[in-house]
This record gives sequence, structure tokens and C-alpha cells, in this order.
Amino acid sequence: MGIAADISLIVVFGLILGAIAHRLGQPLLLGSIAAGVLLGPHTGLFTISDPHEIELLAEIGIALLLFSIGIEFSFDSLKSVRKVALLGTAIQMSLTGVLGFGLGRFLGFAHVESLWLGALVSVSSTMVVLKTLAGSGVLGTLSSRVMLGMLIAQDLAVIPLMIVMPQLSGPEFDATALAWAIGRAAVVLTILVYGGRRAVPWLMHRVVGWGSRELFLLTVITLGLGVGYLSHLLGLSYALGAFVAGLVLSESEYGHQALSDVIPLRDLFGLLFFASVGMLFDPVFLVENLMAVSLLVVTVFAGKAVLFGGITRLFGYRYIVPIATALTMGQIGEFSFLLAQIGRKSGGVGEELHSLVISTAVVTMIITPYMARLAAPIYRARQRRRPRGPAPMDAGDHAPPRRPVVIAGAGRVGRRLARILRERDVEVVLIDFDQHRVQMARADGCPVIFGDAAQDPVLHAAGIERARMVLVTVPAAVDSLAVASRIRALAPNVPLVVRTDTLEEVGPLLALGALNVVQPEFEAALEMAREALAELDVDEAEVHERLLAERASEFGPETGARREPSAR
Repeated sequence: MGIAADISLIVVFGLILGAIAHRLGQPLLLGSIAAGVLLGPHTGLFTISDPHEIELLAEIGIALLLFSIGIEFSFDSLKSVRKVALLGTAIQMSLTGVLGFGLGRFLGFAHVESLWLGALVSVSSTMVVLKTLAGSGVLGTLSSRVMLGMLIAQDLAVIPLMIVMPQLSGPEFDATALAWAIGRAAVVLTILVYGGRRAVPWLMHRVVGWGSRELFLLTVITLGLGVGYLSHLLGLSYALGAFVAGLVLSESEYGHQALSDVIPLRDLFGLLFFASVGMLFDPVFLVENLMAVSLLVVTVFAGKAVLFGGITRLFGYRYIVPIATALTMGQIGEFSFLLAQIGRKSGGVGEELHSLVISTAVVTMIITPYMARLAAPIYRARQRRRPRGPAPMDAGDHAPPRRPVVIAGAGRVGRRLARILRERDVEVVLIDFDQHRVQMARADGCPVIFGDAAQDPVLHAAGIERARMVLVTVPAAVDSLAVASRIRALAPNVPLVVRTDTLEEVGPLLALGALNVVQPEFEAALEMAREALAELDVDEAEVHERLLAERASEFGPETGARREPSAR
């Protein structure tokens, strides 16, 4: 079957080994790399037929990864930590590059390869760090904000590295060629950014107006891969063009939904990318060069730990922040794989250096979660030795986060709810995928997030973790259950009121912990029965008891009692 069989093997092994990595508390990408190792040419176990074709498909994976990072990028996320993120990262990458160059020379590599080694070890892993922080439950702390800011700055720094480093790979340094490459890149990027900022919103607005989810997805993928290919034709990196496309799309109101749609494709092709990296990993090389790999692992991790800890301390951060940053950011990142591939193509990175970097990166990624877990014990031990006044684990001069009522669905019911709540000075945020309803809500002066409320990035954009309450007004029962399930997964304790079109969905929604479930036909029947019985001179207490019993027959006795308004 050729390429189809190869992809099937990678997906199956990626699932199995990814599940094992997850159970062991490791990032899933290590499972993908392990799948590539087992299927690669160096083990002789289940060797795939054509690794080169997988490498070609993997280029789409790294392009989609950069595309999604571009969509997620926000300068707002850098504001509170902008000094350490921008200036501190520049210092860290420069000093780490010098450390890598010195290691390269010590290990006997030429000047050019030593320069490449410095560039490759200067970048940390966004995916590994975020996975580690999420697993530790510390996302949102000051430490995590500092790390996220520095990671974003590193990701941005990869762009000039992709442009400059290939120009340094020739036998002689050509300043004219380097200046020409930088100037050409600046012109092309300027055209892509400014042209895209005008064309992309116009295009997305037209596509959304057609009301087709399939066309929306195709348009998003076309933007990412199409701009990437255009960038390639203009002499820049395919992945760099995809990042620019994501950056432009992030400025539009459609960025959150675009990210939601591209994540499954990104993860699938990302599996192929990391598997292709694993295919380059040679266990025999690791055994034969164990001393060199060990030296690089220890020196890089320890050197970056000292730099990250010292720099965060230099920029005024105290308590646990320097310790957590030092122990979490010491690995070699996934973008080093991309740079290493560019280095191989340009002739700056030889096979030995490439294998050394791949081996070191895999090992540093594996040890990161375990090193990060030492931050809290080390901090507590340090405080015991040098007792001071109680220090906040997460300090900052941030205003209290807003706590809106999130309304999933901006139709007639959702907009009416928003109007009633806003009359009481309650902050609301609506979510809807229909452009017409979004525009109507905006005409009413309501803040609206365009997107599918069953998608995590859209819910995050609405502030679901901080919400005072969530009202799900989408009409279709399947949709309301899907939305309620994602809300409950992201915000387990938020009060939740859900509308559903069928009584069959009431039980599953109540099982999710919904505060109330509203079924329009059922509520209409009860209200009409109330009016009819009152007109027939039935005693008000008897009407109340009869409707209470009817409600309890559908919702259960406890919920029925709670949901009857007149019982309060």
C-alpha cells in the first residue's frame, strides 16, 4: 500500500506509545518520537517503506504548527512580562548560543557547525513546557506567565534564525548575501503582513457569510498552507509563511474558530513530523557516543537553568519564579528540529551533529517534567533555611480578571438574555458561529466571540474559566450536550443552565451537573396548563402542586422541587 500503509503504522504506533507516554506523565510528542524510532531504519523492527515521503508530509505538520502558534500569538500576553520576555530572552539566547558554540568547539566541530549548535540549543520547547505546566496545575501563575512570554519570544526569534543561519553555512562568509537575504525577507514579510491584513478579513467575512463550516475550514487551511507555499516561491521558508498567515488571521474575529478547526489537522501532521524526527534517532549512535550526549545534556540543561534563573532574578522576579523557570526551560525545543533540518539542507549541519542534537533533545525533553517537579520542594527548603515573611507564590500588578456570564448562542433567546442581564449591570459575553446573529448581537452593543462554543479555544477566548455562570441557548439537543460537556470539562464548578430540544437529553445534562435544564415545549406546556387551570378556578396551591408533580416526573423529585419558581 506504500505511503498509506506507512501513515497507518505511524498513527497506530503513535497512539499506543502516546498513551504510554501520557500514563508516565510525559508529553505526547515523546510517544510520537518513540514511534518514529521503532519504525525508522535504525531498529529493523517495523521499518516503513519510504521515510523520505514521510519527511515531505512532515513539512505540512511543522507549517500547521507554526500556523497555529501564529493564530494563538497575542502581544497582550507579553505586556505584563514584556521586559523579561523580550530583553531577557535576547540575553538568554545569545549566551546560550555562546555556550553551544563553545561546546561544539570542545567536541571537535568546525566553526560553522559550532555556530549551528549554539543556535539549536538556544531554543526551549513550547509544547513540553506547556504540557508540564498544565500537568502541574500551575498555568496562570506568575511563573507560567514569565515562561510563556519567553517561549513566545523564542518562537519569534526562530524566524530570523531560519533566515540568517543558512547564509553562514557556506565556505566563506558573504556579508552581501546575508544583507540581501535579510532585506529580501523584510520586503516579502512586509508585503505578506500588510497585504494579508487587508485581504484576509475581507475573504473570511465573505466565506463566513455563506454559512458553510466545510468552506470555512478549507479557507483556513488554504490560508495557512497557501501563504506558506507563496513564501516558499518568494525564497523564504514554507513554515515561516504559514506563521505569518496565522499572525494575520489572529487579528481577525475569526481567529479562535480557525484555531479550533486547525488543531486536529495540526496534531495529525505534527505526529508525522515528530515521527520523522524519531526516524532520524539512532540508538546505536546514542550508545556509541554516550559520553558526548551526556556531556551535552548536562551542560545544556545546567547552563540554561543558570541563565534562566539568573535572568529572571535580574529582572526583579523573586521567590519561586527563578527556580521554576530554571528547572522547566532547560530542554532543547521542537523548533530546533526544524532548524536542524534547514541546517542539513544548507550544509551547515552534518550527520554527526544532527544525530547528537536529536539525541540530546529527546533526553532533555524526557527529564523536563521530573526536573520541574523539584521546584516547589527546593523553594520550600530554601524558605526553611532562610525564613522570611510570607511571600506570595504569584505576585503581580494585574487587575482582577473579569467574571462575565457566558451565553453560548446569540439567537433570539441568547440576545434577550443578554439584554436582561445587562440591564442589571451584569457583564455578558456571547458566542455564536452564525455571522448574521453575531452582527445582530454587536448591533445591540454586546461583546461576541465568533466560533463554535463546543471548541476549547473559543471558550477560552470567552473567559470560561472565570465565568460567573454559563447559559447554553443553542437549540439543537446534540449541540447543547456537546457544548455543556466541553464547558464542564474546562470549568467543573461553573453554574450551568442549558436549553435542550428533547427530553431525552435532560438526564445526561443533569448528570453533567447542570443547575437547570430548559426544554421549551415542556415549559410552554406547563405555562399553558397554569393559565388554563387558573381560568378554570382551580385553587392556586393545587395548580402549584400539580405542575410540581409534572415537572418532577420528568426531572426527578429533587430537581422538580428546585425548578418550580413559585415554590421559592
